[in-house]
Amino acid sequence: MTRILIASVTICAALAAPAFANPIERACLSSDRPSASRVLCACIGEAADRTLTRADMRLGARFFRDPEEAQRVQLSDTPRDEAIWQRWRNFGEMAEAMCR
Repeated sequence: MTRILIASVTICAALAAPAFANPIERACLSSDRPSASRVLCACIGEAADRTLTRADMRLGARFFRDPEEAQRVQLSDTPRDEAIWQRWRNFGEMAEAMCR
């Protein structure tokens, strides 16, 4: 009985994991990119947790759906967008180093 309970909890935790994922990890998991595996997306999500605010993550998740939004932020000259883009670059560098 204990084994069944432990197995059930383990399975439920594994299935519920995306619900606890941050916006970047969820966007990665739902993308149509062939290399978007659970392991890679979890790693990218961890890099996001370390470098981005929740607001940055929500904005970055939109970048997955609408790359033109990323282009708009990158090309913008406002101090706010420049700061966001710097944090996004830092996130990209960390994700690249962590998730190879």
